[in-house]
Amino acid sequence: MHNKKTTIILGVIVAFILVGCNRDNSTAKKKIEQVENLQQIDFSKDKEEIQNLIRQTLKWADSENSIDLLPVLTNKDGICIGIDLNKHKSNLDKLRATGYFANEFIENYNQIILELDKKLRNNEFEQWSVNELPPFRFANDVDPWTLCQDVPYDNPSPWDYVEIEVIELDNSNAQLVWKWGNLSLNTDSGWKKFSYKFRTVKENGKWKIAYLQGFDFKESTQNDGL
Repeated sequence: MHNKKTTIILGVIVAFILVGCNRDNSTAKKKIEQVENLQQIDFSKDKEEIQNLIRQTLKWADSENSIDLLPVLTNKDGICIGIDLNKHKSNLDKLRATGYFANEFIENYNQIILELDKKLRNNEFEQWSVNELPPFRFANDVDPWTLCQDVPYDNPSPWDYVEIEVIELDNSNAQLVWKWGNLSLNTDSGWKKFSYKFRTVKENGKWKIAYLQGFDFKESTQNDGL
């Protein structure tokens, strides 16, 4: 008799424990789902902000308010002998004033120009006339902002069609590519395959451009013949 009562009591205790565990598991699962849903909402908002950022950046780069990426100095024969560092300093100020660029991007561009200036002054590149393409890869033949010579649209505002694809994204860093969106069926396949790597970071709660493929330091400062 004693054993039967003990068995019943133990069964009730086990039942309560199982119910409690199931409730705890259910509550934990709901909390995890809520967190995941919030993250999806936040990342969707971040993606929209970053897409708007790259579009605005490209619009600015294509406007009269942009900068002369290569403010060169020439001798009396029109041969480029270095970079006008006063104009370069003004360029850096303009980049900061846009609010589009992270400190990392601005300093990288600064180092590209200083390295090119040093090599030009040390005659490490072939002589270069202002009427010719530069002997290095930066801003040579294609626009560093897009790595293109033109755009696939007959539209005064092609940047509105730029779309991004997220490679990695967290609360403060994002690796992405941008592509040409809304292309017609008869658009050349090259435009459809095109993609441009870039990276953004959050500075003071705002997404900013940290890296653009056309401004890669190693690639930009190499001799074009290599």
